[in-house]
Amino acid sequence: MCLFLMVLCGCKKDKATTNISPIKQYQSTYLKHLNASINYLDTIVSSTSKTKFKENYVKARQHFKHIEAVFAFVDKENYKTINAPNILKIEEEDATDIKINNPFGFQVIEETVYEDTIDTVQLKKIVLKTKNRLQLIAENTNLRLKDYHVLWVIRDQIARIALTSISGFDSPVLQSLKESSLAYQGVLDVLEVFEGKFKSKTVYQDFKSEIEASQNLLNSSDFETFDRYSFIKNHAHKQLELLQAIKKDWSVDFSLELAFNNDMTSLFSNTTFNLDFFADLPHADTLQLQKQQLGKVLFNDTRLSKDNSMSCASCHHKNKAFTDGLKVFPNQKRNSPTLLYAAYQQSFFYDGRTGNLEGQIVDVVNNKAEFHSDLDNLTKVIKTDSTYVNTFNTLFRDGVNQQNIRNSIAAYVRSLGDFNSKFDLNINGKENTLTTQEINGFNLFMGKAKCATCHFPPVFNGTVPPIFTETELELLGVPKDTINNVIDTDLGRYNVFNTSQRQHFFKTPTIRNISKTAPYMHNGVYTTLEQVMTFYNNGGGAGLKMDLEYQTLPSDSLQLSNKEIKAVISFMKTLDDR
Repeated sequence: MCLFLMVLCGCKKDKATTNISPIKQYQSTYLKHLNASINYLDTIVSSTSKTKFKENYVKARQHFKHIEAVFAFVDKENYKTINAPNILKIEEEDATDIKINNPFGFQVIEETVYEDTIDTVQLKKIVLKTKNRLQLIAENTNLRLKDYHVLWVIRDQIARIALTSISGFDSPVLQSLKESSLAYQGVLDVLEVFEGKFKSKTVYQDFKSEIEASQNLLNSSDFETFDRYSFIKNHAHKQLELLQAIKKDWSVDFSLELAFNNDMTSLFSNTTFNLDFFADLPHADTLQLQKQQLGKVLFNDTRLSKDNSMSCASCHHKNKAFTDGLKVFPNQKRNSPTLLYAAYQQSFFYDGRTGNLEGQIVDVVNNKAEFHSDLDNLTKVIKTDSTYVNTFNTLFRDGVNQQNIRNSIAAYVRSLGDFNSKFDLNINGKENTLTTQEINGFNLFMGKAKCATCHFPPVFNGTVPPIFTETELELLGVPKDTINNVIDTDLGRYNVFNTSQRQHFFKTPTIRNISKTAPYMHNGVYTTLEQVMTFYNNGGGAGLKMDLEYQTLPSDSLQLSNKEIKAVISFMKTLDDR
């Protein structure tokens, strides 16, 4: 009888456990790490020794990394705040709604506790603010994730590790690859509670073994010598392929796509991204190709300008990677940036003053130094051409109008960029033609040279992966010329809203096709990549003895040798489209 009761109780317990959904099982693990992180932060507040500050910071950070994958997915805005860089946070919705906030969170704490002299009062203030925010999040945690959400969580973390974590983007002092290993452990924690969902135990084990192999590699590697190229090619891409096997095993249907295509297996491919996400299109457009072709004709039509002298192609030459090749375009303050890969950004123009390509077109049409026209006149001109009218009537329900004209040109611009460079073909295993110098250059770009902390792969612009909802602006300290160490007079982003803390801020452009886009910087001050690399290597404006309070570029020298600079340039040239 006793034995029967014991078995019966065991069955009831097992049944009760199985009735708990996997995500609710994971929530207890999630809260355990979140609360542990909070407790270690609390210990910093009550500590007095520099050693204890560092020890407890590292432990708090480690527990946070354990849950980063889910935290970043379910609470994107808080994640951006808690893990934000140590620079002033400025939100400019419009001229009447400008918010300027001092940063806090893990990166700010990290830079503070590793200072030679610690401002204890300021440190504890930042730690307390971070702890309180995490406490509020913990008290309101109620995880609700569907199967396809879980796959997105894992996919985004694979991409986050490959594209930002291993570059030291969010670990400015420690630059620890072991953090990426802990982030992978968080992926395994999620997967473990879903083990019962797998029809194929082989699929589960293959994915788990691959993650563990990546962890072993990260734990045994040095930050500066780590082969990031091989890691992405042989591990991150393999993980994405195995994720597709999980998707098939679970029979998952996705209700929509985010920035990444749901079937992506490479971070560097023309099938990686969902362009509709960047265009803010809610549904796939079956006529997109035809609209692109129409947009190409409009792009090259000089009749769209008031005096019939200028088209979009007048400033964006195809043979110059859709730039103008000038230091400064006539009657303008700046040169024309490349339109290749322009689709993969959330703001446009050097100062980021418009939020989409359609808006950029309006600015060009109205600009007196460019088309010197308006949208009404543009529409009238197009309506006089019967071929245009017929094409618009075929592609758009409401024919020729301002919105459809802008949409067509924007569709063409969004089609520019093929992800078919020498680098893309090699990292996808389609070629084996990269030299040792080029591979070393990529590894330096992603590591010691810190290039990838602003020029994020795979597009190598300022749009932050893996969410891709923010395109960063930076203050580098670009000089007026190469003779006098004086900052350029162009105030950049400041001119949009007159926010004083935004003086000389400019959008981070893509470096794809960089060998064709000289001269460099918004004012064309540098004519060679060697000059650009020297500027960065010496600490930007600070290296030129400029006193720039809000410079975002690290002011210390990168200590790159001439050989290392040549390697980085060699890599960048492999990003030219074929």
